[in-house]
Amino acid sequence: MKITIVGPGAMGCLLAAFLSKSKEEIWLLDKNPERAKKIKEQGIKVEGISGNWQAKVNVSADAQEISTQDLIIIAVKSYDTKDAVKNIKPMLGESTLVLSLQNGLGNTEIISELTGQERTMGGITNQAATLLDTGCVRHAGRGETVFGRMDGKISAELRSIRELFNKAGLEARISKDIKAILWSKLIINVAINALTAITRLNNGRLIEFDTSRKILEEAVNEAVKVAKKKRIKLIYDDPLSKAEAVCEATANNVSSMLQDVLKQRRTEIDFINAAVVRHAQSLGIPTPVNTVLTNLVKTIEASYSLRVG
Repeated sequence: MKITIVGPGAMGCLLAAFLSKSKEEIWLLDKNPERAKKIKEQGIKVEGISGNWQAKVNVSADAQEISTQDLIIIAVKSYDTKDAVKNIKPMLGESTLVLSLQNGLGNTEIISELTGQERTMGGITNQAATLLDTGCVRHAGRGETVFGRMDGKISAELRSIRELFNKAGLEARISKDIKAILWSKLIINVAINALTAITRLNNGRLIEFDTSRKILEEAVNEAVKVAKKKRIKLIYDDPLSKAEAVCEATANNVSSMLQDVLKQRRTEIDFINAAVVRHAQSLGIPTPVNTVLTNLVKTIEASYSLRVG
């Protein structure tokens, strides 16, 4: 099986490093030629809960060099999905599957515009990783990776991918209802990401204060109302309790959105809280808390150069 991971961020590097343990042909596609060259020369360095180790991976900034692939995993920031999809065209064959392992909603729709729904897969991963430097990643937490085709069909190809992930040390399973998985993960991100980015608190601190805990609760409740209206069956019986449990389990974690704010980068707010607001508007559901969270994060993004202190 020929597999390319698109995006040399924390998750892209972690996936490439683990999958390189297999006997399959694994590539990492980077849009930056200089960075690609560096990773190719030094390999990917992993530290953390899986130990300290290094993986040699095929790396390129030219999709033409990689040629047709069996599986392409999109691991870029959600706002880069459209550009990433344009770049993978030379790697698409008649049976190539494209898997999004990204935050938020809307990525699979962008991908399927090029590949078609029958070849598009959505997914989530509960592996936790932090990029320390170019090609250097800290493996901070283990968790399962769940994926599935948007049309719900389970094929032999999907089973082969699941087997490959599991053999490489990445616990994986297939879902027939990937929309439920994506929305369930979205609600956790809705609870944590924007609020941590605004308050600059670690995940666990959000539930230590009655005020931030109340905002978290209201943001979750709004998202759950939207999901129910869309008849999406969430995988958690009590999404709020699940979100609070995730805060506890990842108490010391710096959320990806907070990391972006601290580094004065663009965030994925448009694909998380703002996505809830967009879906809610089309359904006539008010979402005042998610609207305020979205607007505050967008204000922070727009005012990086104007901040005091």
